[in-house]
Amino acid sequence: MNPRKYLISGGGTGGHIFPAIAIANELKARNSEAIIEFVGANDRMEMEKVPAAGYKIHGIWIAGFQRSLSPKNLMFPFKVVSSLAACFLILKKFKPDVVIGTGGFASGPLLKVACWLNIPTVIQEQNSYAGVTNKLLGKKVNKVCLGFEKAKFYFPSEKVVLTGNPVRQAILNCPSKTESTLSLGLDLNKKTLLVVGGSLGARTINQAIDAMIDKLNEEKIQVIWQTGKNYVAINKPQFGFVSQFIDKMETVYSVADIIISRAGAIAITELCIVGKPVILIPSPNVAEDHQTKNALALVEKDAALLVKDVDATNTLWTAILKVLNDKTLADKLSASIKKLEKPEAARSIANEVIKLLKV
Repeated sequence: MNPRKYLISGGGTGGHIFPAIAIANELKARNSEAIIEFVGANDRMEMEKVPAAGYKIHGIWIAGFQRSLSPKNLMFPFKVVSSLAACFLILKKFKPDVVIGTGGFASGPLLKVACWLNIPTVIQEQNSYAGVTNKLLGKKVNKVCLGFEKAKFYFPSEKVVLTGNPVRQAILNCPSKTESTLSLGLDLNKKTLLVVGGSLGARTINQAIDAMIDKLNEEKIQVIWQTGKNYVAINKPQFGFVSQFIDKMETVYSVADIIISRAGAIAITELCIVGKPVILIPSPNVAEDHQTKNALALVEKDAALLVKDVDATNTLWTAILKVLNDKTLADKLSASIKKLEKPEAARSIANEVIKLLKV
């Protein structure tokens, strides 16, 4: 029998790329002879991250449709036609057994053409609110693997399975709090606040933290603050440290007593596994306001607090003190979010993919 072949598309952001790589790694672990390749958008993050993970990637000419009036939209129809043609050629040459899409610009045209060619297809929908492309494709693909239960309402019921979102292996194996605290040179006796807003940073969160540094210092709260590469902190915490990017998130997750984060699907998935009290500040600058919907899916289960982006500067400090000074609340948030973890997500998705293999 010839080796099984899988073609995967996921890109644009780490939230699409890392789940795609996690699925590829699981399929490869199941069968070392499997041949796995990727399709991504030229000049996007996946063109660097996927080869770094050891997989070949095909680049296509595609980008998203701008929601505001933009000259870039004039090229969009040509990019769609070009990407569909490119995907057709890639599929005919590679001849995959299954095609998997985890989101991103290239995922849509690849899955569309795969459906035309009657190749088994899987969508991995990370958010609680499905995007337009996935909702349309959901009617055609063979299986839809969901990160959040609420997303089931956007797809045919017979096609959906709740698997959770795959995460990096390191997050599943976080070191002990004592080990992590000492490795970072922090104080075991102080409360620790972790602030993360993504690799590019979150301006509102950063401004809110900048404004409360004196209060955090007065309360002797240690701060681990990832600002993102687009922001330079004006004020620095007396206890803790500031970094534009943190490589070993498993270490800082382990140290944290409370975490402030955006509400992207993969960020939330990691936070469920970590099981710490969380304050979510959804980005208002995303399609269909899906981060707010992601956050509400946790808030409704008493698994997180939500602070609106527009209110962060005025109300975030109160929310931080509320969690740090109320052990009952902190324990409840921690226990509730931990119940939502799905550490076997990559394995569950791989199971669904393998079921589609033709003998």
